[in-house]
Amino acid sequence: MINMSPDVATDVSAAVDSAPSTRRRFWRRLRSERKVLIGLVIVAILAFIAIFGPLLAPYDPEADDYELFAAPSLDHLFGTDSFGRDILSRMMAGTRISFTVGISVAVLSMVVGVTLGLIAGYFGGWLDSLIMRFMDLLWAFPEIILAVGMVAVFGAGIRNIIIAIAVAYLDDFARVVRAEVLRLREEEYALAAKAIGASHRRIMLMHILPNTLAPVIVQATFAVGLGILAESGLTFLGLGVSPSTPTWGLTLNEGRDFIRQAWWISVFPGLAIMVTVLGLNLLGDGLRDTLDVRGVKETV
Repeated sequence: MINMSPDVATDVSAAVDSAPSTRRRFWRRLRSERKVLIGLVIVAILAFIAIFGPLLAPYDPEADDYELFAAPSLDHLFGTDSFGRDILSRMMAGTRISFTVGISVAVLSMVVGVTLGLIAGYFGGWLDSLIMRFMDLLWAFPEIILAVGMVAVFGAGIRNIIIAIAVAYLDDFARVVRAEVLRLREEEYALAAKAIGASHRRIMLMHILPNTLAPVIVQATFAVGLGILAESGLTFLGLGVSPSTPTWGLTLNEGRDFIRQAWWISVFPGLAIMVTVLGLNLLGDGLRDTLDVRGVKETV
């Protein structure tokens, strides 16, 4: 049995008691952020549609048995397109594609970007210079132009779109994590771990990486919105999925030639993209304020 002095025991007890209090303050502060609540509601509704949309859609998204250019009505709430397909059903099916692309882009760019930023910030020297010069090269190109170029080279399709957009946005994660690591590697706990002989891998994964999660989570939230917006832009330009696939960007593109006679074909997909990105931005912005994160990309 280990005997502790009264002062040490008091300090340990205070630290243990303060942990739940800190968590309560965090959740109370999170609930007080209206942006987080609004963003969560929007994202939750869209996630529900993404999961169950194809089952809840009033019509078959591919069926073209209905009146062409039918205006919004009780039978077709969002109207029909130039092929006689129900726009609401196609948008509900497209929600799953957009969320799949957005989340996949965020995960892929986060894994690669965080790894590169962690290595660059921790080791420094020529390795840091090499990685960050590569990030500067990516930074030099507008994200959508870089994604368009990669899709044009490697071909269309969901997988290539995800990879292209993820490469275009991974530098954001790398820069955020590198900046945090440069600060954290000089903290006392990191220096103490190094002094007792802990390996570089253990220090990076067990002591430094967990303390970079706050800005990474916020950046990931923005990355989902950026991925959805980029995918819609690529499909609007005709570089995305096959023409028969129901996506928001493709529906938006199909309606641009009929904007005067059938405004609903383009307006409703455009509103869906706007509301989705707005919800994700509000969620990320609220999380940033709650976690008091600085230097993270704020808007899409």
